[in-house]
Amino acid sequence: MTTSPVPAPVPASAATPAVSAPAPAAAASTPVPADRGPAGRSPSAAPSAALSAPKRRRSPRSPRTPLSPRPSVPLTLVTGLVLVYTMLPLAWLFINATKDQKGLMDSFGLWFADDFNLWDNITRTFSYDDGAFVRWLLNTLLYVAAGAGGATVLAVLGGYALAKFAFPGRRAVFAVVIGAVAVPGTALAVPTFLMFSKMGLTNTPWAVIIPSLISPFGLYLMWVFAAEAVPTELLEAARIDGSGELRTFFRIALPLLMPGTVTVLLFSMVATWNNYFLPLIMIKDPDWYPLTLGLNAWNAQAQTAGGEPVFDIVITGSLLTIVPIVAVFLLLQRYWQSGLAAGSVKE
Repeated sequence: MTTSPVPAPVPASAATPAVSAPAPAAAASTPVPADRGPAGRSPSAAPSAALSAPKRRRSPRSPRTPLSPRPSVPLTLVTGLVLVYTMLPLAWLFINATKDQKGLMDSFGLWFADDFNLWDNITRTFSYDDGAFVRWLLNTLLYVAAGAGGATVLAVLGGYALAKFAFPGRRAVFAVVIGAVAVPGTALAVPTFLMFSKMGLTNTPWAVIIPSLISPFGLYLMWVFAAEAVPTELLEAARIDGSGELRTFFRIALPLLMPGTVTVLLFSMVATWNNYFLPLIMIKDPDWYPLTLGLNAWNAQAQTAGGEPVFDIVITGSLLTIVPIVAVFLLLQRYWQSGLAAGSVKE
């Protein structure tokens, strides 16, 4: 009698993969309902659902950058107050320059009078006291051209030399320049007067021109500007090509220094144009007065015995005095702005 072999029993752990093997394929082919809860969601379904869900559109909002900062109400108010504080004296000067002597006393200071006398006041200003205003204007232009122009030339030459040439005592020169910037001009007025009196230069134009040639701040400004605006490699390349120092300065360095040069020129012009204390102690002859001293002399006539008050001419002359400075700033402000911004962007 022959008996067939009985198959060995298969363990449950070994039979489970064979039965459940097709399950992943079926599960992959079966779409997952969108409304399944967290308990019935498989781990691989979460990323696919996040990718397939439509993104919610956000309202467009301009990014806040340093070039377009968020508006600040306190800063706007402070800027408006500064603007009013700056423009109010100019408005008062223009309004009162349109009035005659009687209108100045009878009308409100910040509003026009009944008669508009600006052109008559300008004519009287140029013709009063045998045309003294014209003479004072020419004196002021002389002091500005010689003093401020010379100070700018010396500052450019000195700043370029200190920035691009190494020599013994350079640190000492830097300390002297910084110390000179910190000393106010009024502290040097009396020693300067005594020195010029010994030399016999008082009551002459040289007493105003020579002190105006020294501008420690302009020298320091050109020193810093030349160090950043003129590349040393460019100067070395010019020297290798056989260019002399003077030619290198005028053909290469000076065009690069033009923004800083105009900046120093503007500062020197304003300082010399508005200079009052130095001419006051140096000049006694009215023929050499600048505009600041001349207008002050006209204003003081009302305080002298038998003097004629000419406040309308003084105000009109003050208005005419600021016109050249405003015109120069409007013409040269593009060079001034580029000079202040030089070196702010790293290349």
